[in-house]
Amino acid sequence: MQNRKASADELIALILHGIEEVKGLDINILDLREIENTVCDYFILCSGTSNTHVNAIVNSIQKTVSKAINDKPWHVEGSENSEWVLMDYVNVVVHVFQKHTREYYDIEGLWGDAKVTLVESSFN
Repeated sequence: MQNRKASADELIALILHGIEEVKGLDINILDLREIENTVCDYFILCSGTSNTHVNAIVNSIQKTVSKAINDKPWHVEGSENSEWVLMDYVNVVVHVFQKHTREYYDIEGLWGDAKVTLVESSFN
């Protein structure tokens, strides 16, 4: 399979599919493009119910993206304790949290100027 540059929309769709494959919860997309001096264009946030669930979400995202477009994250951080795993796809950064950690750090509140899209899941 050939490695090619995917559009942000295609990458986001694949990431969302990976999250939904293993029933990730409370999925939000934060569009950061209108905010000055951001490190990426989008944040995707979701929650898992346990360390195992967070790891399953991260693995599902990596597998889905890799299989479809032969891409992998530039960097993954937080896999050791699986409270908050950050997956950096350069223009899109994925945050997979356990619920209590997500509430504590309140990324949506910190980036309150971002346009937020709530993603409806078919299994909720």
